[in-house]
This record gives sequence, C-alpha cells and structure tokens, in this order.
Amino acid sequence: MASTAPAQTVGAAPALRRLYVARFAFAAAWAALLLASGSHLTAGTKLLLVLYPAFDVAAAVVDARSAQAAGPVKALYANMAVSVLAAVGIAVAGTSGVADVLRVWGAWAVVSGLVQLLVGLARRAMGGQWAMILSGGISVLAGASFFRSATQDDPSLTALAGYATLGGIFFLVSAIRLSRSGRRS
Repeated sequence: MASTAPAQTVGAAPALRRLYVARFAFAAAWAALLLASGSHLTAGTKLLLVLYPAFDVAAAVVDARSAQAAGPVKALYANMAVSVLAAVGIAVAGTSGVADVLRVWGAWAVVSGLVQLLVGLARRAMGGQWAMILSGGISVLAGASFFRSATQDDPSLTALAGYATLGGIFFLVSAIRLSRSGRRS
C-alpha cells in the first residue's frame, strides 16, 4: 500500500501546479483591481472583496478533487467552509465599514493560514511545499495585523492587495518548485 502513495502524489502534482499558477494569476489581477478601486467601500469594491474568498472556495474544491488519494482532503474541506463563511461575513461587514471588513478578513486570514500551513506540512513529501508552509504562517501574522489596522483612525483596504500579491507569489513559487520536483522523479 505504501508504494501507491508516491505514485498518487506524483499524479496530483501537475493538477496542483496548474491550480497554483491560476491562483497566482487571480491574486495578481485581484490586487491590481483592489488598488485601482481605492479604499472606499463602493459596490464594486464590496463585490471584489467577496470574490476573493469565493475564489478560494473554488480553488479548494479543485484542490480536493485532485488530492483525493494524495492529500489532506479534510483540511481542504475545512478551508472551503471557512472561506464560505468569510465571503458571507465580508458581504455583511461591507455594509458597516472598512474596519469591520478588516476584522472579518483578519479572522479569515488567521484560520485559513493555519489550514494552509497544515496542508503544506502534510504535503511535504510532494515537494514544493515550503512556500505554502511559509505563506500559511505569514497569513496568520497578516490576519493579526488586519485586526490591528481595523482599530486605526482611518483604516485602509490597501494592505489586502499586498496580502493577495504575496500569497500569489508564494503560489507561483510552489508551482515552480513542483515542476522541478517532478523532473527529478
């Protein structure tokens, strides 16, 4: 039975690599759109804010399907649930103001960062996961900083663009590392 696990892990790597590249592209585009929209909660900005965790749900679904036999599917299901709650929470918080959005986003960043950290640790044997582990840890710290910035006199959404950009870069690094790991096999 142990002999099938590496084959399943290798088989999941191309799908995971494609998903990571898509997540990088989405994060970069999303961050650019958020920066262009400014820090005001317009209808477009609210939609953009809800779209990010909604995309995370879709990405986790794709990830879970590709990882059925080779990965931590339960953690991915937990991530889906947390991201759905975040999307709803951000939609509700968007009616109250930037500070409330930052609080919800911060809570989501902490919890989803912990999940990403655990998934990355569980996938270490696959290769290319150190960036996911680091990204999960940074997400936890970023979430705490969003809480802090929500208490400032004039909280801003611009830090969320940096958060998305950095997360996207980590996904790209992992995709590249997975490519290199696959060639060595």
